[in-house]
Amino acid sequence: MSETTTKFNTERLMLVLLAPQVSEKSTLVGERNNQYVFRVTSDATKPEIKAAVELMFKKKVQSVQVLNVKGKEKRSGRTLGRRRNWKKAYVSLMPGEEITYQGAD
Repeated sequence: MSETTTKFNTERLMLVLLAPQVSEKSTLVGERNNQYVFRVTSDATKPEIKAAVELMFKKKVQSVQVLNVKGKEKRSGRTLGRRRNWKKAYVSLMPGEEITYQGAD
């Protein structure tokens, strides 16, 4: 384990990353900047996200950028609803590092 993963609770780190965010934009960013986009818990911090990626994928992380995504307003007839807010993380890996997803064919 690296020094960043030992600072945090391993069980907490396993819950930080929720899912990879797969879209046209995330694919384009991934190809250009060697970045990967993840949906993360709303209370996750940059050091936690970095440690979680290093723990789960065994790759060195260069930097993490985080942004909060506002939930869209949706209406069903007369009633107005709202999707929940969520947090997105752009993770840059060190040069030469790469994450391969198991489900990708």
